Amino acid sequence: MRVNTFKSLAIVAAAIGALASAPAHAGKTLDAIKARGQVVCGVNTGLAGFGAADSNGKWTGLDIDICRAVAAATLGDAEKVKYVPLNAQQRFTALQSGEVDVLSRNTTFTLTRDASLGLSDTAVTYYDGQGFMVPVKSKLKSAKQLKGQTVCVQSGTTTEKNLTDFSKASGLGIKPVVFEQLEAAENAYFNGRCIAYTTDASGLASTRNKIAKNPADHIILPELISKEPLGPMVRRGDDEWRAIVTWTIFGLLEAEEYGITQANVDSLKTSSTDPAV
Repeated sequence: MRVNTFKSLAIVAAAIGALASAPAHAGKTLDAIKARGQVVCGVNTGLAGFGAADSNGKWTGLDIDICRAVAAATLGDAEKVKYVPLNAQQRFTALQSGEVDVLSRNTTFTLTRDASLGLSDTAVTYYDGQGFMVPVKSKLKSAKQLKGQTVCVQSGTTTEKNLTDFSKASGLGIKPVVFEQLEAAENAYFNGRCIAYTTDASGLASTRNKIAKNPADHIILPELISKEPLGPMVRRGDDEWRAIVTWTIFGLLEAEEYGITQANVDSLKTSSTDPAV
């Protein structure tokens, strides 16, 4: 399940108003955002569908929509967002240090991250799973056929660990070729340095469509080797801020279920007899 591109940011501003305007219990994150007049959002350096900037510098994608919704909820304006592009190694440090207010960067919720990084999960916006992409000419049909093969992967990710675990559990002896930057891992695969490239299945689809000279020359193998619940993260210790981000997402889901948009929210306030609306 995923949250679609949101047309209901106005609803969120109203629905979260009670949380965002309670000065007696205001948290330091919200105070800083109001003083700054801007939500600082950590995002991907460029992953189509999740977070990417076009040639004009306009950011779009699922994770970007979350940033915009949080700005609407806290400041009443979805445009009041500063986007900070972060790679996999930078993202947690940036959130821990306060460089960003929220990390909305196709990030997997895991026990280790929850327990050891001083960060808190909010709500899942996309359920994913790790897969593999290979050239059609390789004639590989299954991840189980990768025995002894090279696989390009980005370091500092759950993807790297999952690849090692999968290889060991399946007795495949896969040879990871590790890169710090996402772009380097992608380019190495397309240049033939590895027989396969692994990341979340959504990322594979994005990479194939965005970078491959001919997407039809590459296939995504059918197996998913992990569970990857993705969603925004915040610093631990500011319960109000976590509640705002979490319930912003819940508000978007609820609005979508009930067909509430910016265009009809005002009329539905007075015309609907549904208590949920």
